Amino acid sequence: MTVVPYKDQSKSKKEQVAQMFDNISPKYDLLNRVLSMGIDVSWRKKAITMLEKEQPKLILDVATGTADFALEALSLNPEKIIGVDISEGMLNLGKEKIAKMNLSHKIELQMGDSERLLFADETFDAVIVSFGVRNFENLEKGLQDIYRVLKKGGTLIVLEFSQPQGFIFSRLYHFYSKYILPTIGKIVSKDDAAYTYLPESVKAFPFGKDFLAIMEKVGFTKTEAKELTFGISSIYKGKKG
Repeated sequence: MTVVPYKDQSKSKKEQVAQMFDNISPKYDLLNRVLSMGIDVSWRKKAITMLEKEQPKLILDVATGTADFALEALSLNPEKIIGVDISEGMLNLGKEKIAKMNLSHKIELQMGDSERLLFADETFDAVIVSFGVRNFENLEKGLQDIYRVLKKGGTLIVLEFSQPQGFIFSRLYHFYSKYILPTIGKIVSKDDAAYTYLPESVKAFPFGKDFLAIMEKVGFTKTEAKELTFGISSIYKGKKG
């Protein structure tokens, strides 16, 4: 069963996700910091450090949102980062953020669909995705197109929510994600569905070994997963052979 934000609508998941992020974009960065207690910043840093050895020169940031992951990737000193997203609201905020930092020459943001990336085969040295793959309408198709635009030897880094497995922490996390997170998200974002969708989409996502298996199915090799903060999120890495 496909998890969507607005269950009373007949729109596709892709259309609903774009609508949801347009709705919550003004409060998105604030809610990320508050709901994760700032831990999401360290998660992004750890994910980017997994690319340090590769030193990619051209990076694609899929589901870039407000460009936080792209900005973190600047620590790798790439020549260029291109970020794509299906939400115009998120992209506009990202562009404002980049312009204020005088980084428009290093990071370019544009509308883009993860399943139909408008780039030639084998264009990028690395592709990064932060909290975006679980929102793909067709996960396998999205990963296939990412694989297509990667150069041979290129690297995919995915940072995504997973599910804690420890007996005590998993129950605490379940209570937080089911009751506290949606309540705060609804009050701050004014969107009744967005932060109910978040835990539902996390629960439905094939994390850990299951996600690595999908990566391998579409062609990625040397795959690995690294759990963060008791398994709340995970970093996935794969190479294009």
